[in-house]
Amino acid sequence: MIWYSHTRDNKLNLKSYFLLYVSRRNVTIKGTKQSLERHIRIHTGERPFSCSICNKTFSTKYDLNVHIRSHTGEKPYGCSTCNKTFTTIGSLNAHRRTHTGEKTFSCSICNKEFAHLSGLNRHMRQHTGEKPFSCSICNKTFSQIGNLNAHRRTHTGEKPFSCSICNKEFAKADGLKYHMRQHTGEKPFGCSICNKAFSHKSNLNTHIKIHKTNH
Repeated sequence: MIWYSHTRDNKLNLKSYFLLYVSRRNVTIKGTKQSLERHIRIHTGERPFSCSICNKTFSTKYDLNVHIRSHTGEKPYGCSTCNKTFTTIGSLNAHRRTHTGEKTFSCSICNKEFAHLSGLNRHMRQHTGEKPFSCSICNKTFSQIGNLNAHRRTHTGEKPFSCSICNKEFAKADGLKYHMRQHTGEKPFGCSICNKAFSHKSNLNTHIKIHKTNH
């Protein structure tokens, strides 16, 4: 976008125009000049900080420093409870809630609470029906990125999850989880009427119908 000075026919970029506006109207800006310049980049889209490894650009030096950790593997923020480490303080704070049980984000429709904002955002799509993730091959849409990734494997045939006992491969993590119960004998779904247990919830639901029919 190009702005023009009222006094001269010179083209000014948004940064120059904003500074001119502030100076002419004696507007008081809180914070430092650097803070103002960082804010202006929100409007201009300027990204003056570049990663020397992959050339990705950023609007602030802080964002660049955080990004560089994805290359170096540095995780300077550690949890005092379990010693797990993180690249950002925000990620550490979100992790701490897994220990405290704190749930600071609540749904305005059904009041369900979540420890993370991302969890609330995923939940809200159940109410809105929003499906922002689209398959580039068949255009089918999904509410969760994980569901889209799993769907893509139906096109590629990829099966990244393998059984450590018999080496059988699966496209979805759930498929492997269900399969492992054949080896372990785990039956986590129990009938509340006769205490019979099942490895799959669908089998339990079918079983419960027997009790309902007998009544």
